[in-house]
Amino acid sequence: MAISMYSASVPVFTRMLGNLSHFLDKAEANAAARKFETSVLVAGRLAPDMLPFAYQVRIACDAAKLTFARVGGLEAPKFEDNETTFAELKERIAKTIAFIKTVKPEDMNGKEDISVTFKAGPVERTLSGEDYLKHWSTPNVYFHTTTAYNILRSNGVDLGKIDFLLGKV
Repeated sequence: MAISMYSASVPVFTRMLGNLSHFLDKAEANAAARKFETSVLVAGRLAPDMLPFAYQVRIACDAAKLTFARVGGLEAPKFEDNETTFAELKERIAKTIAFIKTVKPEDMNGKEDISVTFKAGPVERTLSGEDYLKHWSTPNVYFHTTTAYNILRSNGVDLGKIDFLLGKV
């Protein structure tokens, strides 16, 4: 059986965002054990010119939900991009996952050849639905989830490969 647009998106993004929420749980426990505020991690970054942790979570969520808006023609939830706490970031992840769980196979399957036009910085791009999923949104979800993982890991949060791949086991 061929891989479908639905099977290549809904379960993949649900898993990655669930794992991202798991990272926040482990980071909260780490901060409590080490007696510091999680706000330090929310603002954390790996380099001075990169976006902080909160943005990594926001963009991972946005990359996932916009896939279903742009390819599936669905109305994605809108967020204010003002999360400053782990609780707020976890709520954003949960709302994004809840939205993704409403996507039906027929919303995505058969949309491989539609044109998806979107802004990427100052440039407008157009990709097929399949290329958008494979070469834009999926790499973005993974990139920003990985960057969030790396920010937490560099701050001493006990995360490992199994957390990234499987989340809470």
